[in-house]
Amino acid sequence: MTHIVSPFKPAYRPVLGVVTAATIAFASALSLTCTEAQAAAPQQKTQAPGFYRMMLGEFEITALSDGTVDLPVDQLLTRTTPAKVNKVLAANYLKSPLETSVNGFLINTGSKLVLVDTGAAGLFGPTLGKLVANLKAAGYQPEQVDEVYITHMHPDHVGGLAAGGQAAFPNAVVRVDKHDADFWLSDANYEKAPKDAKGMFEGARGAVAPYVAAGRFKPFDGDTELVPGVKARANHGHTPGHSVFMVESQGHKLLLWGDLMHVAAVQFPQPQVTIEFDSDSPAAAVQRKKLFAEAAKQGYLVGGAHLSFPGLGHLRAEGAGYRFVPVNYSVPRDAK
Repeated sequence: MTHIVSPFKPAYRPVLGVVTAATIAFASALSLTCTEAQAAAPQQKTQAPGFYRMMLGEFEITALSDGTVDLPVDQLLTRTTPAKVNKVLAANYLKSPLETSVNGFLINTGSKLVLVDTGAAGLFGPTLGKLVANLKAAGYQPEQVDEVYITHMHPDHVGGLAAGGQAAFPNAVVRVDKHDADFWLSDANYEKAPKDAKGMFEGARGAVAPYVAAGRFKPFDGDTELVPGVKARANHGHTPGHSVFMVESQGHKLLLWGDLMHVAAVQFPQPQVTIEFDSDSPAAAVQRKKLFAEAAKQGYLVGGAHLSFPGLGHLRAEGAGYRFVPVNYSVPRDAK
């Protein structure tokens, strides 16, 4: 008769105990090693590609980030004081210099691909110039852009038009209000501009030069329908030809307002506050108050070049000023 030894007899328990202890020790050491390896992983210091997509009726709207730039807004804002600006920023958990978004907007109407503003390219330093890369990440190519609409010819809006002296959007027609084109492309204005302002003129000229040479730079004059569903509206003040663009599809509206405002935390509650970048501060303030009131009353969407990315939302009247309500995050579905 074969003798079967039970593994649960006392004589075998110490051996089982030794194996278990060794296993536990090994597992603990492995766990510690893995934890140390994970803790030593380098921080990535990057965000996801900077695009955000939404539907406006039948139109697809894609917000594109050109990056951010630090602005000493307490020194730049006017009709206020640095102390007042810093107090408002602190109440919003912000401080100066303020990391400020630079945004562009791509409109796919189904028949036309339209880009509103192009970012700065290399004109404002290394933290900007990402718009074309984000356009590609969003599934488009620069060659597909049919029209580019410029709200005004400051470097952070027009700079991305060119790369290495060549058109960044080789098949596009570029449109801008003629008052802005006449001002920034004028030899007389360039010659009389202060030395520290000449770079603004040079950046604007260089950006549009490839399109001028190709016959694809076509200014418009004031309120103009540019393609079905997209209308330019004169909004002169920030620059001599500053424009906003109303986009409309199936009764849904989006106003892309360029530099109507720069510092949300300050200028929404205090629309009278202006900025040194304005060529005509009183006119810019009047335009801001007018459009803020209209947007709040009509309830349409707004998109801002310097609203925190993606820069899309609604305005609501609040006291003597306004409150910005960002869009709810959504994933585009079939047009409603």
